[in-house]
Amino acid sequence: MDVLGLITVFAGLLVLRQSVILILLAATAYVHLVWGDGLIVYLVEDIWTAMDNPVLLAIPMFIIAGALMSRGSIAARLIEIVRAATEWMPGGLGFATILSCALFSAISGSSPATLLAVGAIMYPALKEAGYSRSFALGSVTSAGTLGIIIPPSIPLIVYGIVTETSIVDLFLAGVIPGVLLTLVLGAYSVIINRQVRRTPFSLVRLIKALRAGVWSLMLPVILLGGIYSGFFSPTEAAAVSVGYAMLVELFIHRELGAKDFFAVGLQTAQMLGTLFPIVAVALSIKTVLAIEGIPQDFASWLQGAVSSKIAFLLVVNAALLIIGCLIDVVSAILLLGPILFVAAQSFGIHPVHFGIIMVINLEIGLLTPPVGLNLLVAMTAFREKFRDICVSVLPFIGIMIAVLLLVTFWPALSLVLLNP
Repeated sequence: MDVLGLITVFAGLLVLRQSVILILLAATAYVHLVWGDGLIVYLVEDIWTAMDNPVLLAIPMFIIAGALMSRGSIAARLIEIVRAATEWMPGGLGFATILSCALFSAISGSSPATLLAVGAIMYPALKEAGYSRSFALGSVTSAGTLGIIIPPSIPLIVYGIVTETSIVDLFLAGVIPGVLLTLVLGAYSVIINRQVRRTPFSLVRLIKALRAGVWSLMLPVILLGGIYSGFFSPTEAAAVSVGYAMLVELFIHRELGAKDFFAVGLQTAQMLGTLFPIVAVALSIKTVLAIEGIPQDFASWLQGAVSSKIAFLLVVNAALLIIGCLIDVVSAILLLGPILFVAAQSFGIHPVHFGIIMVINLEIGLLTPPVGLNLLVAMTAFREKFRDICVSVLPFIGIMIAVLLLVTFWPALSLVLLNP
């Protein structure tokens, strides 16, 4: 019953639309009151220990790298390469939008950064080329979510930290689901935009785009190649991405100035000022829960309440889709990851596979009202009505749920690239 009381605290504050940090603090107080001895000094010690983790350094560095590439020309040059290679196809510009989001995701690790960087260029281009306004809105807003499943992914890093799962394995596991989502969304664009006027293929344009964007194209190759070859860790990869982006934008593209670096620093500080207090308190409560064996108690209760692995996966998918409507991805992982992780293990679900399931579920939550982050970002960036954006993403949500079910019940899609 104590575990159910903790869940009631979470659920009640969520329904009342309280801030995530308040929810976490209330939950922490509940845990100390019910299971601990109530000494606040232990909370401070837990926070200090939790934040003393080198892997956390990857988060601010990937945020900085994404901001640098958005303000510079790396993103624009990548998009031009993709456009030159795909615009001749039926629905080619729509496919280019999806693929550009996938490529930028692979170097920024952030969904909002992907949406803003690609959407600023592709949304007006889609409308000008004759694509429907609804498709243009839906494709840019939905494809922006690829940033949280295609590695390197900040939510996968957070899941790895709170569940002590290998981040390299999580990155590997995200490759095939990420590529599958990209191809399925791209195929949808090709099918429904067959009648839209195409741009003839130009080899000269493609060569020109490749020459201008070769340094941009090398970044995902260096980044992902270094991680998967074991040459550097995810944290080192984040540092490499920042250093590479700065060198390219300052000395090759020469697109950034002193004001841009100040803006990048301010943007990063604002994001981290919101994110890291949540991370600190969440990791603290995770420590208390682990010491008291709460996740194990919840897993035992769930095994008695749910009859099978399939039923558990269906229940978790439904719950995460609902939760994704109410809170952001990172907060949901911090709140629920430690508890659901142990429950998943009790049903024999691979921890890496469960991480991918959880992140794809919450990825869909970025597109669902009332608190879908990508919906809010798109509304601000494109100056469109919230209702119109919600309607435009409905076909894409249906496609993503179909892929989610495939990934959920076909574990090999996530695990085949992992070392045996």
